[in-house]
Order: sequence, then structure tokens, then C-alpha cells
Amino acid sequence: MVEEGPSFLVPLLDLGRVDEDTFTGNSPADWGERVFGGQVAAQALVAAKRTVSVERRVHSLHAYFLRPGNPTEPIVYKVDRIRDGGSFTTRRVVASQAEGAIFSMSVSFQVEESGLEHGLPMPSVPSPEELPDAEILRHK
Repeated sequence: MVEEGPSFLVPLLDLGRVDEDTFTGNSPADWGERVFGGQVAAQALVAAKRTVSVERRVHSLHAYFLRPGNPTEPIVYKVDRIRDGGSFTTRRVVASQAEGAIFSMSVSFQVEESGLEHGLPMPSVPSPEELPDAEILRHK
């Protein structure tokens, strides 16, 4: 039976650190024949976040599942520091096992800041109740 809840999830996301940009994660062997995709994505995001300052939050990510993972083998997460900018930070993470890459993710982090207001103020218009009935308009 698969365990559930935070007491199971938190240790699963606590990756081992090999060096500054390389991490390892494990999978519960009783989850079946393949590694669960959400687990790999979450572990990859944790690996990327560990290379970014704490004030930067996830802005966007794109992920690709490349081949099935083996739950009996550790997963190695290699983080590539693409860019450290003034507002945005970009990372690429490749998750690998003995067979090669099983997952790839690009993730962007951003410092919280106020943005531009792109919308215009709502114009003064009649309410729906003040509009003419559609039946009246058809007969004009």
C-alpha cells in the first residue's frame, strides 16, 4: 500500500546533494514498475530551487517526460544555471538514471515585484438590465 500525507512526501522531496548543481532522489520501490511522473517533476523543481536565492519564486516551468524511470535506481538531477538576472533566474534540470535522461525541465524564478498595469479602466456602460431586449432589436 502506498503511504500518503506530508510525513511521506517531505522526505521524498529532501534530495541528497552531490555538488553545487547535482542532486539525487529516490523513489518508493512499492509504487510499481515505473517512477511516478509527478514525483520526478517535484524533485526536479526542488533541485532547481536549491540553486536559487530564497526570495525568488517559481514563475513558470516547462517539463518533458523522456522515458520511464526505474523506481529501484536513484535519480540524478543535474541543474544547469542558464541565467541569473536582476529579476528573473532561469534553470534547466535533467533527471537521469543508468539508461540516460528520463526527464527535462526548464524553470524560471522571479523576484516578487509590482508589475505594469496592462488593463484600461472599465468604461461607463449600461447595465444588462438597461439594454434593449434582443426580440425588440430583431424587429427593427
